[in-house]
Amino acid sequence: MKIIGIALIVLGVVGLVYGGISWTQRETVLDIGPVEVAREDRESIPVPPIAGAISLVAGVALVLAGGRRAA
Repeated sequence: MKIIGIALIVLGVVGLVYGGISWTQRETVLDIGPVEVAREDRESIPVPPIAGAISLVAGVALVLAGGRRAA
């Protein structure tokens, strides 16, 4: 339960700070000997600030609940 809580905290902070999660995907289009042509696509998943805040609060609650149960 703590691991899920920590993951939710990280996702919540990323959602609040960056407004979403983005990454770059590189794909080789053409590869002929020494010549290589590649294409980079930037993709993202937008996260509304309210969803980030809810994720952060839920993560903190799970971490606290997991800590009390183990003690």
